[in-house]
Amino acid sequence: QVQLVESGGGLVQAGGSLRLSCAASGSFFSVGAMGWYRQAPGKQRELVATITSGGSTVYAVSVKGRFTISRDNAKNTVYLQMNSLKPEDTAAYYCNAEARRTYGSGYIAWWGQGTQVTVSS
Repeated sequence: QVQLVESGGGLVQAGGSLRLSCAASGSFFSVGAMGWYRQAPGKQRELVATITSGGSTVYAVSVKGRFTISRDNAKNTVYLQMNSLKPEDTAAYYCNAEARRTYGSGYIAWWGQGTQVTVSS
């Protein structure tokens, strides 16, 4: 079992910044890729950014240049620094992490409970 605990959401004015954190804990051998997804009301959940254990990153086009994903492998924690926020960034943000129970087992994806980000115009 893996628990993902997110923090850092809130209300911010357009142009402002927020930093999200997500820490993985529980019973696992290692954590692989970690990432952030978001879901606005009435819309499907979408990828925001992902990062591998080696540091390779992928960003959604809509956030490239404004958001930065990073991780601390020693703490099994992933961060999302969000700058120049826009009202269209308003959504529930969900942390995702792939973890494996043993060295030889496959990775299973886990989700956090979500943290709300609201950007006012």
